[in-house]
Amino acid sequence: MSDPTTADSGLTHQLDAANRRAATLVEKNRTLEYQLDTAARNNRRMVDLLDQTRQEITTLKAALELDGEAPFSFATVLEVHAAREPVEGHEIAAAVQGGVDVLHNGRRLRVAVSPLLDPARITQGADVLLNDSLSIIALLEAERTGELVRVKETLDDGLLVVVGRGDEERVLRRADRLAGQRIRVGDAVTVDARTGLALDLIPLNEVQDVVLEEVPDVSYEDIGGLADQIDQIRDSIELPFLYPGLYREHGLKAPKGILLYGPPGTGKTLIAKAVASSLAARSTEEHRSYFLNIKGPELLNKYVGETERHIRTIFARAREKASDGYPVVVFFDEMESLFRTRGSGVSSDVETTIVPQLLAEIDGVERLDNVIVIGASNREDMIDPAILRPGRLDVKIRVSRPDAAGAADIFGKYVTESLPLHASEIDRHGSRGAAAAALISAATERLFARGPETEYLEVTYVDGSTRILHFADFTSGAVIANIVDRAKKHAIKDYLSAKTAPATAATADASKGLRTEHLLQAIAEEFAEQEDLPNHASPEEWARISGHRGGRVAGLRMLLHQEPR
Repeated sequence: MSDPTTADSGLTHQLDAANRRAATLVEKNRTLEYQLDTAARNNRRMVDLLDQTRQEITTLKAALELDGEAPFSFATVLEVHAAREPVEGHEIAAAVQGGVDVLHNGRRLRVAVSPLLDPARITQGADVLLNDSLSIIALLEAERTGELVRVKETLDDGLLVVVGRGDEERVLRRADRLAGQRIRVGDAVTVDARTGLALDLIPLNEVQDVVLEEVPDVSYEDIGGLADQIDQIRDSIELPFLYPGLYREHGLKAPKGILLYGPPGTGKTLIAKAVASSLAARSTEEHRSYFLNIKGPELLNKYVGETERHIRTIFARAREKASDGYPVVVFFDEMESLFRTRGSGVSSDVETTIVPQLLAEIDGVERLDNVIVIGASNREDMIDPAILRPGRLDVKIRVSRPDAAGAADIFGKYVTESLPLHASEIDRHGSRGAAAAALISAATERLFARGPETEYLEVTYVDGSTRILHFADFTSGAVIANIVDRAKKHAIKDYLSAKTAPATAATADASKGLRTEHLLQAIAEEFAEQEDLPNHASPEEWARISGHRGGRVAGLRMLLHQEPR
């Protein structure tokens, strides 16, 4: 059996070991309790620190808000600077920490931005509020007013050359809100004279009046009675535009301008529009050209230099489109109203500056291959000779009144077989086409009849001779168009009268359509309306305007009765 002493010794050893482990655990427990107490104290200190920080943030924000108390100062932003590294020897670090250049009370300052604001929202040209410390504390709506100036030239770096009051020229920078907009010569912009910034592009009606129109919907086929003039136009304009290589090879230059002259209503404007349409259809795959229709009186302005500025704008628009390869027709209607002979004393002598401006622009067209100037006038004798000389308006084409064949051609543009023609006309002539031809023939014959019933004027010349003029001598395309419109209205009235009368629907339908009587009635009414139109007070002036050719006119005498025939 085992020794008791040995057993007791083992138990004692185990008890000592257990006591040591218990002592160790007690020590560890004390250590954990100490650490826990320390963490609790640290946590309390952190809570106190967070409370103190929150209080400091609230105090700081309140202090910032107090900086924004009224009164405020207004300023305009000139430029925004981002923070960057300083250039050694050129600037100190404080100068490149970022800021905003503003104009304040006539002084240019670099100021700070409140930390409560987003600097990215500050733009050039905007208005801001400054506190007493000259820090930006608020962004305002952009100013929409300012002095109005005209753009004379746009520079590659975004700068604008503008003309203001008294033709004073200035160079401006664009505000940020203008950076992405297309600005052209002649546009109107508002400017802040203090900052030298162009603020906004202003669309004005007078600028839109000279904006290029796209291809007119008029072709040579729509023009009647002017075959010879159209052939001249094609030879003068279309060949140089369509075959520039051949012209260069033969040492020829395209004409820079054409003058269409003749009595009113003979189709000068239609020819100009047809030129633009024909060039578009034949010159580019996109079938695109531009037509700038300028009426003389629309450009006249009582302010010195305004009319000249309009002319510069017109040609700037033309050059802009022509440089892209598109044909541009600049058409001056009623040309004598703008470009009268200088020093004639007939007008207020505004032409002494307007005519040289046009000459300068026309002479400048020679560097462009796609611009043609066309002028129209019924008083070509009043246009300044410098404009009409070779090298400017090279080609002069007279657009005369139509003869009987030309009038029939014009009638054919308006009286077609597609119109509602009266059944009796179709039955009489066998087909719609034959009926339309018969209507045209009857109207032309009546219009160009020469008898006592068509006598219009007795013209007395200075030498004592006289001449009887008939209505046929004053026929024009506009007159023929008006006659056809009258006849159509008569046809409509007859049809409506038949519908309202106590008759059957078949009777009303049978009365529908254009008849010979309608055209003859319209011609008689047109004759009657023309009786009081001649200017008896100035026979010589009347002769020039109406296109009458002969000796000097001394007097006019009406020959028609007042009632229609």
